[in-house]
This record gives sequence, C-alpha cells and structure tokens, in this order.
Amino acid sequence: MYLTKEEERILDGDLGENYAKMMRILVKIGDIYGAERLIPITSAQISGVSYNTIGDHGLYFLKSLRGVKVKVPTTLNPLGFDEKHLDELKVNKEFYRKQMEIVEAYTRMGIMPTATCTPYYFDNVPKFGEHIAWAESSAVIYANSIIGARTNREGAVTALASAIIGKTPLYGLHLSENRRATHVIHLDFEPQGEDFPLLGLYVGKIIRGIPYFKVRGNRDDFKLMGAAMAASGSIAMFHVENFTPEYVDALSGKVERITVEKKDIENEKKDVNVELVAIGCPHVSLEELKRIAEYVKGKRKRRDVTLWVFAAKSVRTQGKEYVKIIEDFGGLVMVDTCVVVSNAGKIFRRIGTTSGKAAFYLSKEKFGGAEVMVADLYTLLRSVVE
Repeated sequence: MYLTKEEERILDGDLGENYAKMMRILVKIGDIYGAERLIPITSAQISGVSYNTIGDHGLYFLKSLRGVKVKVPTTLNPLGFDEKHLDELKVNKEFYRKQMEIVEAYTRMGIMPTATCTPYYFDNVPKFGEHIAWAESSAVIYANSIIGARTNREGAVTALASAIIGKTPLYGLHLSENRRATHVIHLDFEPQGEDFPLLGLYVGKIIRGIPYFKVRGNRDDFKLMGAAMAASGSIAMFHVENFTPEYVDALSGKVERITVEKKDIENEKKDVNVELVAIGCPHVSLEELKRIAEYVKGKRKRRDVTLWVFAAKSVRTQGKEYVKIIEDFGGLVMVDTCVVVSNAGKIFRRIGTTSGKAAFYLSKEKFGGAEVMVADLYTLLRSVVE
C-alpha cells in the first residue's frame, strides 16, 4: 500500500509508539483488503464503550494509549448505564468505576462523550459522499444507506485508529463500484410497523451483500430495518427505490433476485407477556419521542409493565417537553445507554421492543437470554397503558 512521507514517518515512530501502533493497524487492514492508499476521513464513531462489552482487556488497551489525540470529530457509542438511573439498572460500584475509567480514557483522546448509537441526528452528522470511519453496525448501515456517506463496517479498534490518524484504507464501501446492489428483494406484502425490523432480521440471515428493496416507509422504519439486518447478518448498506440517495445507480451490476413472503417474517415473531417495553435500539429520533409522548399523554400506566425509552442526550434536550410527558406518565427516558449494553436483559426476563437488533442480542446468554417480542410502537404502548 502506498504511504505518503508523513504516513511513513508516523509508521516509523516519529510521533511515538502509540501513533505508530495505530498506523500499523491501518496499514495491515489495507494490505489485507488490497487498498492502494489511505484517504482522509471527516469523522469517526467509536464502538466498544460499555464495560459489559469490552471488559478488563478492553479497558487495559484504552489505558495504554496515553498521549494520543484524535484528528477528526469523533463520537462514542452507548455506555453500560445512565448515571441518573443506577439503581433501576442495578449498577454496582465496581462496574460504575470501570465504566467511568473507559469514558475517561476516550475523553482524554479528545473524543466527545456523546454515548449514542445515533450520532447522525445532532452530534456527528456526515454529508453525502463524505468518507468516514464508523463502528456501530446500526450507525454504519444508516450512514451508508440513508445519508450516502461512505464507511466500511469498522471494528472498535480500527475506527479508533482511523480517528487518531485521521485516515482510513481505501477499499470496500469507500469505492463506488462496491456500493451497488447485489440482491433485489421482492416482497409479496406491503410492510407495516414491526414488519420492518422483522424483515431486516430475515434478510440479514439469508444474504451477504447489498439488498435493494421496492417498499414504502419512512426514515425510522428503515433505521429499524437496517439495524436488524446489520445485527443478524453482515450487511452494511441497502437501497430503497425512490428513497435512498444512491438507488438510481444501484442496479447497474449483476444481481440475484429473492422473494420474501409474509410467512417468512412471521417466523421471526414471538408472543411474549412483557415485563419491560424498551424503545430506542437504535436510540429514538425526535419524531419517535414525540409519537410516544402523544400516545401516553393523559393516560395511566400499568403497574406491572415498565416503560424505558433510550435516546441520545441531544435528542432528549431537543425534546424535553416530550420527555416530561413520558416521565409524568411513569416511563423513563434514559440517555448514554441502551437496552442491549445495559443490564436490562439480566433484570427483565420478558421484553417487548420495536427493535429487531435488540431481539437478536438480548436473546443471547451474554446479554441475559431474555424472551423478546418485536412489535410495532403502538402495540407496545397499548400494552403499557391501563
């Protein structure tokens, strides 16, 4: 891989061993994937933030990176808790201490402690065509598909290396020829509500590549569909006809055609008598927060069902009037964490969510092994109201 003189000096250790280590990571990734060179990026999004996820080994690695600073605007993924709700999330002192050490290590590098998987709402908003280096699979697929920015599905370490060096190897979804559809998905039904995350779960399991859909929906529908595809499979981009910014040129190559029937996604459904309704995986948009508030306003909450809504701090601030309505109703709007990386899956055994991604992870023993039902927003809200 071609390196500029400046890049070679960093690799040789002129800025210190930690910068050289980050450059070695990028060069090795570039060599593996046949990249010709490194390209500048405009932003980064870092995963591997919750102590539940990275543990002591991840913390040790972060603490070893003293003296480095990021070169581009960089945001963080969710933590393991919301500091204002430690009791509800059953956070012990040891977990709290180590989680805050992780946050401190990242902020020392100049990374913004946003703690959200949806930085694209207010905190870190890329533009069409910009090259970025994002980890967090749901943010990657949103950025590529709905915004039209360009990022590969980075890991926590490669995204951090790119943030520190300010560059990423030129391969994969940074190249136009690799952003075309590989599969056309024909549906024998018109998706509604929970169909979108269930469709995402199913498609993520059956293909590897970039699907193309002819379907009607809004940004929140496609956010949930994309997050589910990224969780159940390795999909990092999709196209929707007449919606996503690059759909016009998406079918210029060879594609495989697949039909998905309603019964296929019905198999993804579960009926669960829920204890917790968790909305916001990925974190809710301002519009989703508004819809929740409008539905519960003036109603009474059932005592036997808990309502937790997860949002970015910036969205909570923008929608503070909606937050008040939800919390007056008896729900909680949490920031900095989410239903997956918090202890929620270990506290509750039966969870209802709008998120195929949450259902995919929470059913695994590592995240609690809960029973999870995916349903549309209003079905879930009806289950919370007396």
